[in-house]
Amino acid sequence: MVLITLDGLSKAVPTAHVTDLAKYVDALDDALTRYTINTPQRIAAFIAQVAHESGDFHSSEENLNDSWQALRKTWPSHFPTDEIAQGYHRQPEKIANRAYANRNGNGDEASGDGWRFRGRGLIQITGRTNYLAYWPCHQTAHSPHAGSGMSMTLTPSPTSVTRPASTPLPTASTAAGTARTTGYRTGPRRKPSSWPSPA
Repeated sequence: MVLITLDGLSKAVPTAHVTDLAKYVDALDDALTRYTINTPQRIAAFIAQVAHESGDFHSSEENLNDSWQALRKTWPSHFPTDEIAQGYHRQPEKIANRAYANRNGNGDEASGDGWRFRGRGLIQITGRTNYLAYWPCHQTAHSPHAGSGMSMTLTPSPTSVTRPASTPLPTASTAAGTARTTGYRTGPRRKPSSWPSPA
């Protein structure tokens, strides 16, 4: 059963470019079915959330190229003075490392985890802990060895969040991972330690 079409997605997100929507519509439809996001209310809420997070399906990677003034407004606790914020002006990697340091399983600012585990995918998965929660789902769904009994790596590859394992370009893979790892349909996501081990 088809739950979302390109025409329907275009109507739901009228400010999005059709070329951006076309990259995701098939994967979204599969994910909606797979994760029982199948009522008009669930579909609308899910599409609205991922449209918001991805800039109307335009970006699958967080843009952190902020001015110092924007840093003061967006993250006042991380950039508490003009002087500090000015030192990070339009430096995305440096901004991410400060803003996401010591949060969501990331190390300190010097670790580089903020940049490595910045927001990616349609839902903008952010932080080492959330990548670790996403990774088993991605591996299970996209590994050529899924179901074969072969072991799979448990180390997250941050850039894999934006694309299928079999595709070098950022396309539609995150729809299923977004639905599963956010616990979208079922409420809060489980802790990574309670995920079943990939077979």
